[in-house]
Amino acid sequence: MAVSGAARVGVWVVAVVAGVVSAGLIVALVVNPDMADRTASVTGAIVGLAAFVLAVITLLRSSGTGGGTGGGRRVRAGRGGIAAGGNITGNAIGDRSKAVGSPTPAGPAPASGQNTNVRAARDGLAAGGDVTDNALGHESERR
Repeated sequence: MAVSGAARVGVWVVAVVAGVVSAGLIVALVVNPDMADRTASVTGAIVGLAAFVLAVITLLRSSGTGGGTGGGRRVRAGRGGIAAGGNITGNAIGDRSKAVGSPTPAGPAPASGQNTNVRAARDGLAAGGDVTDNALGHESERR
């Protein structure tokens, strides 16, 4: 999975802080082993607590958005894109498009329990089911 934006900055900040703390603990171990022992114990407790809080936040966010293993479906479309969670049947989409004639009956819709995520990129078309009997694009016509 690619990390971008604020998440990428967060990963780098955590990596740099972890490196600085590790270097500090090594220096403390060389200078004063007793102090390094206490410092490492406190640092470990703080890191463990932070990991616990992050895990709880992640679980709460993923169960509320419908993503991940929490169930549900995400349907997203970029600028100018069209996305549907089910079938796209008998539509006229685009500049001067016309649908002519009787439409083909739609196929069965995807089961409601499916976790099919649908994402259409910029100016794209995506469906969680079938795409049939449509007029798509500029000046297109289905007869």
